Amino acid sequence: MSILAFLHARLATALIAFALILAIWGSYQFIRHHAVSGGFRSSFLIMAGLTAVQGVLGAIELAAGTRPAQLLHIVYGIFATVFLPAVFTYAGRSNQRDREAVYLAAACWVVLVAYGRGLATGH
Repeated sequence: MSILAFLHARLATALIAFALILAIWGSYQFIRHHAVSGGFRSSFLIMAGLTAVQGVLGAIELAAGTRPAQLLHIVYGIFATVFLPAVFTYAGRSNQRDREAVYLAAACWVVLVAYGRGLATGH
């Protein structure tokens, strides 16, 4: 296993854990009818940035000739990379802060599934 493949696999596992933590945190805030904190928003943006890094690592591997088990793996990666910043931008335009919590928490649950499917289709 190359160093890139190792990093790509470990970052995938870390992103799954990160998305789960943020999904629970954001859902808790929504259930309590509270706005998400600045710390949550920052963590969400870090997750979005790490997702982009994950995509770059995958693109480098793809360019080097390493192919995932299923090409659907690439679709999950592109989806997560585009989806997270789009939801963040959309949620930030809402006047109601509890609505922002539901959008961002839901986005974390959605990408958690995408990360898991990406991991499953990559082997």
